[in-house]
Amino acid sequence: MQPSSRPFPKRFLWGAATSAHQVEGGTHNQWTVWELDHANAQAAQAEYHLDDLERWPDIKRAAKRPHTYVSGHATGHYRHYEADFDLLRQLNLNAYRFSVEWSRVEPTEGAWNVEAVEHYKAYLAALKARGIEPMLTLLHFTLPVWFAEKGGFEKRRNVKYFLRFVEKILGEIGKDIRYVITINEPEIYAAESYLHGNWPPQKTSKWLFYRVLNNQLYAHRKAAKLIHGLNRRYRVAIAKNSAYTYPGDDAWLTRLSAATMQFFHDDYVLRQVRRHSDFIGVNYYFSNRIYGYRVHNPHEHTSDVGWDMQPEYLEHALLRLHDTYGLPLIVTENGLADMHDSHRKWWLGKTMVALKNALEAGADVKGYFHWSLLDNFEWAYGTWPRFGLSEVDYKTGKRTLRPSAVWWARLLATIQKEKRR
Repeated sequence: MQPSSRPFPKRFLWGAATSAHQVEGGTHNQWTVWELDHANAQAAQAEYHLDDLERWPDIKRAAKRPHTYVSGHATGHYRHYEADFDLLRQLNLNAYRFSVEWSRVEPTEGAWNVEAVEHYKAYLAALKARGIEPMLTLLHFTLPVWFAEKGGFEKRRNVKYFLRFVEKILGEIGKDIRYVITINEPEIYAAESYLHGNWPPQKTSKWLFYRVLNNQLYAHRKAAKLIHGLNRRYRVAIAKNSAYTYPGDDAWLTRLSAATMQFFHDDYVLRQVRRHSDFIGVNYYFSNRIYGYRVHNPHEHTSDVGWDMQPEYLEHALLRLHDTYGLPLIVTENGLADMHDSHRKWWLGKTMVALKNALEAGADVKGYFHWSLLDNFEWAYGTWPRFGLSEVDYKTGKRTLRPSAVWWARLLATIQKEKRR
């Protein structure tokens, strides 16, 4: 289906997103330390964990190489950001979500790296010169080593260090910023790092999961108050991984299970931050269909990392959030791992229809950011998943817009032309 060019508002944010650790290269934080310690083990276990993926024959060679699991120079975005920003213009995008790497700005406790701060000032100036609206993320999974050694968010008293960083970086670069994400997916970080043990520090404790999650939510509330105190123009939120959970039949157990899962996936977090947020940042990648008390997704389409793909249900996720919380919504992440670019055009088309339908139904959606502008280091998966609108050759650094991205850029040009009439 060809999505209509209407009714997107004139000031709608069309953007792409990245995070510093995943694209910049040359970082030193708790993730890079963990990568170096675990790369050999991840490569050795790759077949056990990944051989049931449809793309296993294509990814097998890369997945078995330890180098795949070390971020290293990543895409070199730290050096080549201006060329990457030119891609935004080629894609007819007017916004960009990025993160400032805390470990660059404060590599040791209380010692600020002036060179790194100046880099991010130049970074923002380059966006401004291209007419790109920046959305700043202050924390996207990575922690300075010294902060992690203090226990990170396991201890509420450590929140003061994060708040000090927030105040410092906004004091330095905040004049060119309006939208601020304090913390990206606090529930995912807490679950992967402290419940499932997949990410550093690889702990498996329900109590630590609960404590780390709630300390991050506390950090958001304190940071939002601090940021609004600096200037009321700032629009502040978290970026929340929001899956739409729905019953597959009318059985009472199914309906109860779906409602319960939806509450714990979304509402437990959002209820704690709603009064301290100017909008909800929605990271949407999948939905969950429930039968009885289990997830049974259709799996008609799956991404390269095995995620069930139901892009059309973004509409329902947005409408539920609108009806429940009454806050403006911005889709801060949405995309798929698709190395052969075989599903991305379909995904983007379905997503555009979902956005259009949500707007027509009354949802106050202010923007959409696709994940990701570039192929990137995808955390514990390493570099083999390909999420980028632009393909990256990791050997040469060459960027090439994928056919699906070129198609989307043409569609956006049509939308923007309609808005000028």
